[in-house]
Amino acid sequence: MTTIQYYVGLLILATILTGILFVLFGQITVRKLRKNPKTRDALGLEYVSGWDIINAAQALAFPRSLSKKLERSPLSFIYANSLVLIENTSRLDRFLGSLFYWMMIVTGMSGAFLVLLESVGIFEP
Repeated sequence: MTTIQYYVGLLILATILTGILFVLFGQITVRKLRKNPKTRDALGLEYVSGWDIINAAQALAFPRSLSKKLERSPLSFIYANSLVLIENTSRLDRFLGSLFYWMMIVTGMSGAFLVLLESVGIFEP
């Protein structure tokens, strides 16, 4: 097995795990937040179905200072309100959201980086 095959295999496993975390976070946390009248409108703009899951995870994963900056920007309607979400989620919900969000970001960036390295010729035999 070549090095690139090993890395692609790891990337596929990480992507599958990220998909499982996406569904778990959506079913456990975001479903609860959608039903709550206080948090229903605090999940941000939903471009496509399920995007509010990513918005909620981002609000729970980002440091509070960065979330405040995003919420004061002119495009604040796009982002979820982190203060409202933190007040209405448990510690497990926040952990699950952070784990899902950062795993999604790392997996996506790793895939792009792997393609870049392969195109440059790093993995040539």
